[in-house]
Amino acid sequence: QVQLVESGGGLVQPGGSLRLSCAASGNIFSMYTMGWHRQAPGKQRELVATITSNGGTDYADSVKGRFIISRDNAKDTVYLQMNSLKPEDTAVYYCKADRTTGGRIYIYWGQGTQVTVSR
Repeated sequence: QVQLVESGGGLVQPGGSLRLSCAASGNIFSMYTMGWHRQAPGKQRELVATITSNGGTDYADSVKGRFIISRDNAKDTVYLQMNSLKPEDTAVYYCKADRTTGGRIYIYWGQGTQVTVSR
């Protein structure tokens, strides 16, 4: 079992920056692929960025060059640095942990943190 707690959301003006954090507890954090997803009102949840246990990263086209995902395995924490924020980045951001082992898939979600980009 993995528990995920996001923090760092808030209100920011267009062009500004925020850093989200997701603290994990309960299991071997370093063995999980970690990801950030977001869901805007009236839209489906979408992938923003992922980072594997080996540190490999992937990003949605809409955030490439603006967002950076990173992880600190010593602190069991994954981060999302968001720069040059746009109003369309407004959403609830969710942290996700997943791992496949022994033929089973384990997926855990955080409760989400609101990010609002507005003047």
